[in-house]
Order: sequence, then C-alpha cells, then structure tokens
Amino acid sequence: MEPDLTPSRPAAPAAAPAPARASALPWLLFVGALAIAAFLAWKLWRPADIGDPLATSLVAFEKQNTLTVFSAQLAPVVSSDDARLFGLVKAKQVAVIPARVDYTLDLSGIGRERMRWNSETKTLAVRLPPLAVSRPNLDEARAQYLREGVWIGREAQDKLTRDNTRLAERLAVEQAANPVLMNLARGAAKDAIRQNLAIPLQVAGYGDVKVVVAFDGEPTPM
Repeated sequence: MEPDLTPSRPAAPAAAPAPARASALPWLLFVGALAIAAFLAWKLWRPADIGDPLATSLVAFEKQNTLTVFSAQLAPVVSSDDARLFGLVKAKQVAVIPARVDYTLDLSGIGRERMRWNSETKTLAVRLPPLAVSRPNLDEARAQYLREGVWIGREAQDKLTRDNTRLAERLAVEQAANPVLMNLARGAAKDAIRQNLAIPLQVAGYGDVKVVVAFDGEPTPM
C-alpha cells in the first residue's frame, strides 16, 4: 500500500478569549448603577444643614463655667519689723513663702456675640474676655524664715509672721500681673480654646476647621 501523500489541513485555531474589557463591562455597569443609587439616596435623605456652628461651639462650653488655663509658682521674698518697749527691743523677720496663682477664663461670659463663623473659609473667630487671676495660695508649710533680734517673744513672732503673710500675698498678686506671665497665660488660654472648639466642630461634620482666638483689646482675628 502506498502512503497517502495528500497534505492534511491544519486544525482550526481555538476561539480567542473575549477581551478583558468585554468581560469587565457587566461589573462596571453594576458599580455605576450602585454609585448612582447611593448618590440619589444621599440626596434624598441627607439633612439640609448639619447645624449651627456657633451653637455647636457654645455647647462645648456648657459644662465648663470656668477654665483654668495656666498656673504660676511664685516665691515672694518679704520682710517685716517689730519694735517693743519704746523701741528698745527690735526684731526683724525675712520670709520666703511659696505661692501658686491660677489664671482662669470665664466661659459663661462667652456668648454668640463673641463668635463669628466664616462658612467659605471654615474659620471660627472667638474673642475672649480678660483673664482672671486667682488669689495667691500661700504654702506657709514650706516657708523659710530668717529672724534677727536679741530677743523675739511669742507675740512679736506671731505679728512678724502675720505681717509677712500679708506682704507675701500682696507681692504675689503684683508678680502674677507681670507681662511675661500674663502673655504665657493668654497663649495657654488661646491654645485651650482652639482645642476645645476645633474637635467638636470636626465631629459635628464641619471638616477641617480653623479656630482663631483673640482677647479684648487685641487685633480682630478675622
């Protein structure tokens, strides 16, 4: 038998896979429809307004009538004299009495009239009332005394101590009003107010807001 020399036809090529674009088309249509549905639902159910930013800010102050923003540790050095028996018996006492002074802010005095909201720049401007300086808290348990005199009786010693206490309190008030300490206290107050107001506004949905703070008498922040 002679071999069959008729050339054989090549097998038909397998069908090419469908383009990836065609296979992804149903998914794109589904995602697009889902996005449209979500947008329509948001338009239908979203609130017309997320609220009043000033009211949101005032709520942040409701539970804090007074805010202590800064404390200063002072050490007044004072002296007093005492004379008895027609000036024949003299005594002197020098005292160093540690004292603490608190700088506070009256939040109850901050109303809507002290706030302004710029919706375009998302900026809240707040004007603060003056800081209040507390009465010095003298730590007489840690006081140091230096006494001079040939003889200091009990009554003379008590009088010297009372006089020095009164003088230390008065001097501490003067030291607390030092411009350097006042500027530090104002800076701490501004930082505290920025933090106390920025976070509630962000949580309320106002996004990345800016809070600018100034005290009465300072340039207008906005």
